[in-house]
Amino acid sequence: MTPYIAPSILASDFANLQAEVEMLNKSQADWLHIDIMDGRFVPNISFGFPVMEAVKRYAQKPLDVHLMIVEPELYIERFRTAGADWITVHIEACDHLHRTIQQIQATGAKAGVALNPHTPVHLLEDVIADLDLVLVMSVNPGFGGQKFIHNTYRKVEALKDLIISRNAHALIEVDGGVNEETAPLLLEKGADVLVAGSYVFSSPDPIQTIASLKSSAK
Repeated sequence: MTPYIAPSILASDFANLQAEVEMLNKSQADWLHIDIMDGRFVPNISFGFPVMEAVKRYAQKPLDVHLMIVEPELYIERFRTAGADWITVHIEACDHLHRTIQQIQATGAKAGVALNPHTPVHLLEDVIADLDLVLVMSVNPGFGGQKFIHNTYRKVEALKDLIISRNAHALIEVDGGVNEETAPLLLEKGADVLVAGSYVFSSPDPIQTIASLKSSAK
């Protein structure tokens, strides 16, 4: 299948955010990926509701919101109100994961769960049938531009096997180190959605780079 491409706004030029979003509107990007960091779950702070609302004003594509925060259940409704179409929480940050998944879906948003590089796929066995998305982190969360962790290929393959065995429908998203080299093999292993940040926004032609990722399936 043709992959979904979700450029990460975290790598964009914040001083020209409207122009960056309008560029993505014209591209073959399917979603806009928004990383929310609180300085507690990850050692970095990104942006919150005002910036997200500004992105939503100009975006013509769904907002894919990745919550790298503690106690995400306290903010689900606010992120939905701010424009989130997909809301992904970290399994490592949720004491009551199933309840949080239900909370997300009750707002009308699609629910995702993210796995850090050290977190095994089998921990999703009891909730995989309830999920719309699983986000596999192929770098340690918190900063852009990191080196791709090659164990991700095996992890994506294991996750695809789990989804098929449970007759589930969750999409597999991969975030971190996605480029022209890693994208084709990730798709071959079963990935459906590719998040790309610095690879897109540091490109001399982001629109062409997105188009290349879109056609990277073997």
